[in-house]
Amino acid sequence: MRINQALLGVSRLFLDTAPVVYFVEENPYFLPLVSPIFTQIENGFLIGVASPVTLAECLVMPYRISDLILQQKFIDLLNNTENIEFFGSDRQVGQKAGELRAKYNLELPDALQIATAIAANCQAFLTNDIQLQRVTDLRVLLVSQL
Repeated sequence: MRINQALLGVSRLFLDTAPVVYFVEENPYFLPLVSPIFTQIENGFLIGVASPVTLAECLVMPYRISDLILQQKFIDLLNNTENIEFFGSDRQVGQKAGELRAKYNLELPDALQIATAIAANCQAFLTNDIQLQRVTDLRVLLVSQL
Protein backbone atom coordinates (compact mmCIF):
# COMPACT_ATOMS: atom_id res chain seq x y z
CA MET A 1 0.00 0.00 0.00
CA ARG A 2 1.33 3.45 -0.87
CA ILE A 3 1.97 5.83 2.01
CA ASN A 4 -0.46 8.46 0.68
CA GLN A 5 -3.19 5.83 0.32
CA ALA A 6 -2.56 4.53 3.84
CA LEU A 7 -2.82 8.03 5.28
CA LEU A 8 -5.94 9.03 3.34
CA GLY A 9 -8.35 10.63 5.81
CA VAL A 10 -5.79 10.57 8.61
CA SER A 11 -5.07 13.85 10.39
CA ARG A 12 -3.92 12.33 13.71
CA LEU A 13 -1.51 9.39 13.59
CA PHE A 14 -0.40 7.45 16.65
CA LEU A 15 3.30 6.59 16.61
CA ASP A 16 4.10 3.20 18.08
CA THR A 17 7.67 2.48 19.13
CA ALA A 18 9.08 0.77 16.03
CA PRO A 19 8.49 3.61 13.53
CA VAL A 20 10.05 6.11 15.94
CA VAL A 21 13.10 3.87 16.39
CA TYR A 22 13.42 3.39 12.63
CA PHE A 23 13.36 7.14 12.11
CA VAL A 24 15.71 8.21 14.91
CA GLU A 25 18.20 5.39 14.37
CA GLU A 26 17.95 5.79 10.58
CA ASN A 27 17.24 2.12 9.94
CA PRO A 28 18.45 1.50 6.37
CA TYR A 29 15.54 -0.74 5.44
CA PHE A 30 12.65 1.14 7.08
CA LEU A 31 13.83 4.78 6.99
CA PRO A 32 12.60 5.29 3.40
CA LEU A 33 9.16 4.13 4.56
CA VAL A 34 8.85 6.23 7.73
CA SER A 35 10.76 9.35 6.68
CA PRO A 36 7.94 10.68 4.42
CA ILE A 37 5.53 10.29 7.34
CA PHE A 38 7.75 12.26 9.69
CA THR A 39 8.19 14.87 6.96
CA GLN A 40 4.39 15.24 6.79
CA ILE A 41 4.34 15.65 10.57
CA GLU A 42 7.15 18.22 10.51
CA ASN A 43 5.36 20.15 7.74
CA GLY A 44 2.08 20.20 9.67
CA PHE A 45 0.10 17.97 7.31
CA LEU A 46 -0.24 15.35 10.05
CA ILE A 47 -0.30 15.43 13.82
CA GLY A 48 1.77 12.66 15.37
CA VAL A 49 0.74 11.35 18.78
CA ALA A 50 2.99 9.49 21.20
CA SER A 51 2.63 8.17 24.73
CA PRO A 52 4.76 7.45 27.80
CA VAL A 53 4.94 3.83 26.59
CA THR A 54 6.41 4.95 23.25
CA LEU A 55 9.03 7.08 24.99
CA ALA A 56 9.88 4.41 27.57
CA GLU A 57 10.29 1.67 24.98
CA CYS A 58 12.43 3.90 22.73
CA LEU A 59 14.77 4.70 25.61
CA VAL A 60 15.49 1.15 26.80
CA MET A 61 18.44 0.43 24.48
CA PRO A 62 20.00 3.90 24.70
CA TYR A 63 19.92 3.60 28.50
CA ARG A 64 21.36 0.07 28.41
CA ILE A 65 24.31 1.17 26.30
CA SER A 66 24.62 4.58 28.02
CA ASP A 67 24.21 6.45 24.73
CA LEU A 68 23.34 9.96 25.91
CA ILE A 69 23.11 11.36 22.38
CA LEU A 70 20.62 8.72 21.27
CA GLN A 71 18.61 9.20 24.48
CA GLN A 72 18.36 12.92 23.75
CA LYS A 73 17.35 12.33 20.12
CA PHE A 74 14.33 10.27 21.23
CA ILE A 75 13.42 12.74 23.96
CA ASP A 76 13.71 15.71 21.60
CA LEU A 77 11.66 14.08 18.85
CA LEU A 78 8.80 13.00 21.11
CA ASN A 79 8.76 15.98 23.46
CA ASN A 80 9.93 18.92 21.38
CA THR A 81 8.64 18.37 17.85
CA GLU A 82 5.95 20.95 17.15
CA ASN A 83 3.46 18.60 15.51
CA ILE A 84 3.94 15.62 17.80
CA GLU A 85 1.61 15.59 20.79
CA PHE A 86 2.53 13.64 23.90
CA PHE A 87 -0.64 12.06 25.29
CA GLY A 88 -0.48 10.63 28.80
CA SER A 89 -2.44 7.83 30.41
CA ASP A 90 -5.44 8.42 32.65
CA ARG A 91 -8.38 6.41 34.01
CA GLN A 92 -10.14 6.45 30.64
CA VAL A 93 -7.04 5.01 28.93
CA GLY A 94 -6.65 2.40 31.66
CA GLN A 95 -10.25 1.30 31.36
CA LYS A 96 -10.08 1.12 27.56
CA ALA A 97 -6.78 -0.80 27.75
CA GLY A 98 -8.45 -3.39 29.96
CA GLU A 99 -11.29 -3.73 27.47
CA LEU A 100 -8.85 -4.09 24.57
CA ARG A 101 -6.77 -6.71 26.43
CA ALA A 102 -9.91 -8.75 27.01
CA LYS A 103 -11.25 -8.29 23.47
CA TYR A 104 -8.02 -8.93 21.52
CA ASN A 105 -5.82 -10.77 24.04
CA LEU A 106 -3.19 -8.01 23.80
CA GLU A 107 -0.15 -7.55 26.00
CA LEU A 108 -0.59 -4.62 28.40
CA PRO A 109 1.83 -2.22 26.63
CA ASP A 110 0.06 -2.82 23.30
CA ALA A 111 -3.37 -2.36 24.90
CA LEU A 112 -2.19 0.90 26.50
CA GLN A 113 -0.85 2.13 23.17
CA ILE A 114 -4.07 1.38 21.29
CA ALA A 115 -6.20 2.83 24.11
CA THR A 116 -4.10 6.00 24.10
CA ALA A 117 -4.49 6.33 20.32
CA ILE A 118 -8.26 6.01 20.64
CA ALA A 119 -8.43 8.51 23.54
CA ALA A 120 -6.29 10.95 21.52
CA ASN A 121 -8.74 10.73 18.59
CA CYS A 122 -6.22 9.22 16.20
CA GLN A 123 -7.60 7.81 12.97
CA ALA A 124 -4.68 5.43 12.53
CA PHE A 125 -1.97 3.63 14.48
CA LEU A 126 1.49 3.30 12.88
CA THR A 127 3.39 0.20 13.99
CA ASN A 128 5.29 -2.72 12.61
CA ASP A 129 3.72 -5.27 14.96
CA ILE A 130 1.74 -7.59 12.68
CA GLN A 131 -0.22 -8.98 15.63
CA LEU A 132 -1.88 -5.60 16.15
CA GLN A 133 -3.66 -5.93 12.82
CA ARG A 134 -6.36 -7.92 14.57
CA VAL A 135 -7.47 -4.71 16.28
CA THR A 136 -10.43 -3.22 14.43
CA ASP A 137 -11.17 -0.26 16.71
CA LEU A 138 -8.97 1.98 14.54
CA ARG A 139 -6.91 1.64 11.37
CA VAL A 140 -3.61 -0.19 12.03
CA LEU A 141 -0.87 0.60 9.51
CA LEU A 142 2.19 -1.66 9.27
CA VAL A 143 5.39 0.04 8.19
CA SER A 144 6.46 -3.14 6.37
CA GLN A 145 3.32 -2.94 4.18
CA LEU A 146 3.85 0.66 3.09
